[in-house]
Amino acid sequence: MAKKTFEQSLKQLEQIVRELESGDLPLEKALKKFEEGIQLSKLCSQILDETEQKISILLKDQDGEIIEKPFTVGNDSKET
Repeated sequence: MAKKTFEQSLKQLEQIVRELESGDLPLEKALKKFEEGIQLSKLCSQILDETEQKISILLKDQDGEIIEKPFTVGNDSKET
């Protein structure tokens, strides 16, 4: 089975939430959907974590050379 993309997983997760919120599912089917939703949620979270690690910021140093700096959440560095 091919790995799902973030968008595919999120779309499927949204569909599951709509089905669960409708209240029309029998308990056993709702539980299966809930478990599937939890797995999709974990997959989306994993993809976001991996993506965050890949993001970097390109900056110019004092000599005008482009350097790569990892992006960190809450980075308070101020450029002048």
